[in-house]
Formats: sequence, structure tokens, C-alpha cells
Amino acid sequence: MPNNFILPKEKLWSRRQLLQLGLAGAGVTGMAALWQTLNSSASLPVKVPPLAAIGTVPAVNPMKLLRDFDYGTVKRENGRTIREFRLTAGTSIIQLNSAVSYNIWDLNGRIPGPTLRAKQGERVRVLFLNQAGHSHSLHFHGVHPAEMDGVRPISNGKATIYEFDAEPYGVHLYHCHIEPVTRHIAKGLYGMFIIDPPKPRPNADEMVLIMGGYDVNDDNKNEYYAFNGLPHFYMDNPIRIYKDQLIRLYVLNIIEFDPAVTFHLHANFLMSIVMG
Repeated sequence: MPNNFILPKEKLWSRRQLLQLGLAGAGVTGMAALWQTLNSSASLPVKVPPLAAIGTVPAVNPMKLLRDFDYGTVKRENGRTIREFRLTAGTSIIQLNSAVSYNIWDLNGRIPGPTLRAKQGERVRVLFLNQAGHSHSLHFHGVHPAEMDGVRPISNGKATIYEFDAEPYGVHLYHCHIEPVTRHIAKGLYGMFIIDPPKPRPNADEMVLIMGGYDVNDDNKNEYYAFNGLPHFYMDNPIRIYKDQLIRLYVLNIIEFDPAVTFHLHANFLMSIVMG
């Protein structure tokens, strides 16, 4: 799977500012100078706006999920760093709007599942418990041994362990791999898996946006679309950021039944680096 990094600049630049810097039409040399300027305060501490109280059901709180990263529990075994995560599959009912509720499978009581985060080269260990009333599994994108591929069904009430090295660095995903895979993913068994590079990126206000869809009438077509689990949430609850601070978005499209969708930012200037 391609590794997608959205690396926004540190300040919002107008055309006049670019002209003043002599960068308009300057090509690669100008962009290099711009990038150096944008990174001039990369070591500054990051400020995060306070989380507003949102009256949503426990399984869906898009504002909390936005900046919620699960770094697991760090252990040392035989001279290596082990990053251990615990994921439990369950069931929930979420309210998509005032009129439509939907039965989902969740991970750790939420949809999307936790955003897991490790560093390249670390050993990742995932303890998976299935309490969702149906056979499920977890399949991680990236590189791992065949026996860790997550295609073996884990029966309800049973548990298993997935263990592999975090490779390569980038933005990945994990999801249930039991047939029909599209149905298991669309009903909530998915999440983002970030592997950080060996050399840390510049400090930034980091956020996760996971694009999902809901087929509420089982016709293999999505009737609702959402960022971080709840349709139209950010339309009524805008994402707050601080001016003149580097923003980094980790964006994942896991919408089933649609061949392609797009992601678009208004009134912004950013650099997008697609790897893979």
C-alpha cells in the first residue's frame, strides 16, 4: 500500500509573500529555500487547542480521535524494544444522525480503532481478544511474516498474538481479514497504523483523519460518509488549530464499495509527498 504523508507548511503564505521572497517561478531552488524557511522553528514546542466537550456516544468521538495516538506499552526483551498493544473486538450501536442508528463491530469500544504508533525497527506485539460474537482477525499492512498475516479466523471468546518488526516507516492500516472482508471493514474493524521514521520529523500538531463509509441497507453502496467515524461531524464542529504552527495530517481512506474518493483542503498551501 502506498505510504502517504501530508506535510503542511508552518505558515500560511500569500502570493505576495512568495513574491517578496523571490520564490514565485523559482522552480526547485525556490522550493528548497521555502522548505528551509518553513522548518526554521521546527524545534518549538507544539501547542494543542483544548478538547471541547462533545456529547457523542462512547464509540464515536471524532474530536477525541483526531489527536489520540496509542503508543502501546514499551518493554525490553533480549536487547530489543518491544511495543505491545492490546486490541479487543466488540459490538456497539452508533447514531449516524438523529434518525439512523447502526450496529457496528468496534475495537477497544471505538470506531475507527485505536491509531497504533511505533518506530521503524521496533518489535510490535499485538494481543487480540475477540468478543464480538463472530470470528474475526487482524491484518496489518506493511511487512511481516506469513504466519502473522491475520487470515486465520479467531473465534468469539478466543485470543491470539500478532508479532512482527515495524517495517517500513509510513502510514499503514490494519483491519479484519475474515470474509466477506468488505463487510467486516465497513462495519468498523479497522484503524491506522503509523510507523515513524528512524529520524524524527519536525515537531507539529499531528492529527488523524480516517475516511469511512456506511452501507446501512446492505446494498453494497454507501449511504453515509465520515471522517473519524461520524458523518458531517466536523461540519458542525470545526477542527481548531493555532496560527503559525506546523500541522501534520495522517490521512487514510478505508471506504469500501467506492473505487476512489478525494481529500481536499481549502485556503491552504501544503506539500504532499507520496511514497511507495
